[in-house]
Amino acid sequence: MTMQKVVHPDEVYTERTTQSRAHMERARTVMPGGMTANIKHFAPYPITINRANGSKFYDVDGNEYIDYLMGYGALILGHAHPHVREAIVRQVEEDGTWLFGTPHDREVTMATRIQKHFPSMEQIRYANSGTEANLLAIRLAKAYTKKYKVAKFEGHYHGAIDSLLLSIHPSESAAGDQEDPQAVPDSGGMAPNASDDTLILPFNDIKSCTRILEQHKDDLAAVIIEPMEGGIIAPKQRFLQQLRKVTKKLGILLIFDEVKTAFRTSMDGVQGVYDVTPDLTTIGKVVGGGFPFGVVGGKAAIMEQSSPLSGTDIFAGEGGQSSQKALFHSGTYNGHPLILAAGIATLDVLEQEYDALVARTDNFREELTHLFQKHDIPMKTVGSGAMFSVLLTERQEINHYRDLQTCDHDSRKKLDKALFEAGVYTKPGNRYSLSVVHDNEALTKTLEAYDRVIPEVLR
Repeated sequence: MTMQKVVHPDEVYTERTTQSRAHMERARTVMPGGMTANIKHFAPYPITINRANGSKFYDVDGNEYIDYLMGYGALILGHAHPHVREAIVRQVEEDGTWLFGTPHDREVTMATRIQKHFPSMEQIRYANSGTEANLLAIRLAKAYTKKYKVAKFEGHYHGAIDSLLLSIHPSESAAGDQEDPQAVPDSGGMAPNASDDTLILPFNDIKSCTRILEQHKDDLAAVIIEPMEGGIIAPKQRFLQQLRKVTKKLGILLIFDEVKTAFRTSMDGVQGVYDVTPDLTTIGKVVGGGFPFGVVGGKAAIMEQSSPLSGTDIFAGEGGQSSQKALFHSGTYNGHPLILAAGIATLDVLEQEYDALVARTDNFREELTHLFQKHDIPMKTVGSGAMFSVLLTERQEINHYRDLQTCDHDSRKKLDKALFEAGVYTKPGNRYSLSVVHDNEALTKTLEAYDRVIPEVLR
């Protein structure tokens, strides 16, 4: 009997992506590792894309993929949506430029549109990324409370900020006790004292959170949290409400980082789903329409600290006439007219099509679950709205980062690599972000690809 040779997904991958490999070899001569963002890397080398439209994109070898990465969730309307494209062209034609460097009306228009869905954001400031938004939120919290420590949760990412780039992917040996996690740096180049002013909290454990917060209440300016961990792991029943109650009682500000979840988990974010009002909120990704964008909003009394009218502005030429300094926040590209035009156009479409998108996503998740059951492979999908992840696990519940570590990540990555040949793309191991242009044809093709690939890779 002749044994059929089992081909490893990496072998097929390298055969189909020779031009991507050649690109990375050239890129490494001018960029460290051949790229400018570490998150884009995966072994043996990432696919190089040169064209995209709708739900699909195409690599330099001519391969076509249904794209489920969607700019790490930013492209909820898909690639080059005509309404966004028209808004960008119209902005340039009407304004005669794509940058003023002065106040303009779209800043107010966009703020009003955001407040419609996030009423907790009583006043708003723009930034150029989720990372920048979180930097400002932390500064606002410290200035308002006159306290200078911050608490974050294990497994939660808030951007490449030294004081927050801690315990995102800690090893089991370094993470410490589950009820009292340790601060573990996630990058080289961080000062030895980078974690001195940051406490680490366990997600979905209100008892331990309360104990830690009570111990440090006199030093803590804020608790910052991804209210849905990683955009996919839901808070336990009433966890967010209890956290809100504890922080308010202790005089600690509560910051919701909804960069991933705003306009994906729901149009009103996680705070809308769970009816919790944070003191400050940061958003980004979707609301930028695929451009670099971040927003900070919250209670007027907190946000007013950033007003140049609240004290001496170091760049306002006031010559130190007041002893009070305004909290400094600025940026050449804050409130960029072209980006705001794209963001407003994105909200135009979402307000009409979001419910249908979520219905398709929910149905797609159900069909995926049935496929894995058919092949007798343990799997569950976790997430909400138009974003979820596929986890290869027998666990009934996934409550936090440490539960995620028990999943079979290696097999998931092999599965994703095998799906490339079938024309289905997300970065290996990453979550799925659907868009309004992922139609039934694309979803059916994806399910058929899974049906073929699962027995080849996971047996």
